[in-house]
Formats: sequence, C-alpha cells, structure tokens
Amino acid sequence: MAGYPAWDQDSARTIIAGLAHLEGATLPMLHALQDAFGYVDPQAVPLIAEALNLSRAEVHGAISFYHDFRTAPQPARIVRLCRAEACQALGCEAVVDDLAREHGIVVDAAQAGDAAVETVYCLGNCALGPSALVDGELLGRVDAARIAALCRHGRAHS
Repeated sequence: MAGYPAWDQDSARTIIAGLAHLEGATLPMLHALQDAFGYVDPQAVPLIAEALNLSRAEVHGAISFYHDFRTAPQPARIVRLCRAEACQALGCEAVVDDLAREHGIVVDAAQAGDAAVETVYCLGNCALGPSALVDGELLGRVDAARIAALCRHGRAHS
C-alpha cells in the first residue's frame, strides 16, 4: 500500500527485539510489523519464532488465524463491497457476477494491479444497497461499471 516503506529485515528485527520482553508477544509483534510495513512479510515468521522460542508453525498459525493480518503488500485501493442479506436482496450478487464477466474483476481474488474488491458483511447502508466503502466514503446503489471505474481511476467519484 502506498505510504509504507519496503520490507526491511533489519527494521523488522529491531521491532521484534523491542517487543520480545512482553508476555504473549506474538500478536503485538505481528501488529507492529503490519503497522510498520503494511503487511507481515513471510520472512518475519522465523524471526519471531526465534525471538520467542516458538515453532514457525505456531507463528504462521497466528498469522493465518487472524484475518486482519496480511502477508503481502496491499493495493493502493481496496473497494469493500457489501454482500450481506439486504444488499443481496438489492442485487449485489449480480454486481459480483457482472464484475467478473464484463470487467475481469474477481471479488476476493488476489489483487490484480493497484486495486482489489473485497467482500464485507454490512456497511449499515442497507436501504441504498448494493453498497461499497471506498477510501472511507460510503457509496450506495453501486453497479459493476462504477466499481470497475473506481478500480481503474483511483477516485471515489467516477
């Protein structure tokens, strides 16, 4: 994601060493690494394991269990598309299908380029669904063309 420095092993070691004294330090380390780099690079797994005398599997298990941890840099733009019941009733699944068929954008797939579309469940904008959240802006009555434009142009207003 824009604004984060590139992964740096020496900086990661410094972050890990600074938190190793904490009881239950795995999660604070993972959060600190993600805060510093925007994601937890897989190269951090053996560093954390060594610092805390854990197996690599235990560290990897913590990363994979908590869905907020990311193991790769994030795209510059993430469009969060609501797929909860109210938005389903207002056509969000047709939007998902149209995105794939007409625009080549697969929801919840690995990023392609500098944007990604992710599923969320309820943005609290049920009466104006399908809804999306882009750059902190809540959008109602979105369709596939608008979401595709958001992914291409990097603006919440297309």
